[in-house]
Amino acid sequence: MKDKNHKSKRNHTDSNDELVNLVNNVNRKEDLDLNRRAFLKATAGASVALGLATIPFSVHAMIGDFEDKENRVEIVKLSELPKGSSVTFNYPTDHDPALLVHTKSGELKAYNSACTHLMCPVFYEKEEEVLLCPCHKGYFDLDNGHPLAGPPQRELPLIETEVTNGIVYAVDRRYRHG
Repeated sequence: MKDKNHKSKRNHTDSNDELVNLVNNVNRKEDLDLNRRAFLKATAGASVALGLATIPFSVHAMIGDFEDKENRVEIVKLSELPKGSSVTFNYPTDHDPALLVHTKSGELKAYNSACTHLMCPVFYEKEEEVLLCPCHKGYFDLDNGHPLAGPPQRELPLIETEVTNGIVYAVDRRYRHG
């Protein structure tokens, strides 16, 4: 049995050489404990801070007062858009052309009017009630924006509309729908 006062020779050198004595600093268990403890404290503190920072967003979402009025764009007065006609507008930005169609049956359909093939403009074809891209003869279904013929493979982005006090508004856009 070893004496308690007896120092282990392992990792202990009696030397005056500074480089040899630097090894003793690396082998200290207390340094590892303090570094690990400091790391855990910092991690726990950061987690609590991030959790507290998200509380206002969570409350805002729970209240439901997150309707973005900036995305609501006036398109046209419904009385100025007879059945079987269309009007162009831009949504959601001034660089995104769109088309609102008042169908013969009285429904309102709105889509971004850049063809999903090569971004050519899409027009309303009143006689056949389809959306037409004249560049490559691409046809889109007026009811859901899905391609019917030609090279387009993806549907037109749908623009959701809302009529308030006789005015048609664009309120949202969806890329994948129906």
